[in-house]
Amino acid sequence: MSPRPKRRRILREPPAVSGFMPESGAYSDTSEDTVILLFEEYESIKLADYEHLTQLEASKRMRISRPTFTRIYESARKKVAKAFVENRRISIEGGHVEFDADWYQCNNCVSVFKRKLGQPVNT
Repeated sequence: MSPRPKRRRILREPPAVSGFMPESGAYSDTSEDTVILLFEEYESIKLADYEHLTQLEASKRMRISRPTFTRIYESARKKVAKAFVENRRISIEGGHVEFDADWYQCNNCVSVFKRKLGQPVNT
């Protein structure tokens, strides 16, 4: 019996940054020392700690169950704590997510634009 397929986590928008690095102290720039924070883990911290939503409210926003939200949130907190204590870089990338709009970035000016799902693309 195979496990049930993972449901995509819904995020409103991609993070404004791609990661963080320690400001001072000795830290390694190698990729194996970088802590990878998945997009859904970043979103869980944003919803619970920054927007002060309850876990139930946050899970509804991400369209996942509350226990799943709790697991994602706990994983995110452990990774952030590890990066802080061990003076490691954090890279925000990947995961099993879907944004509620299509996001585009201009290669020339680096501006970010969004198109709501279902809205036609002007060519």
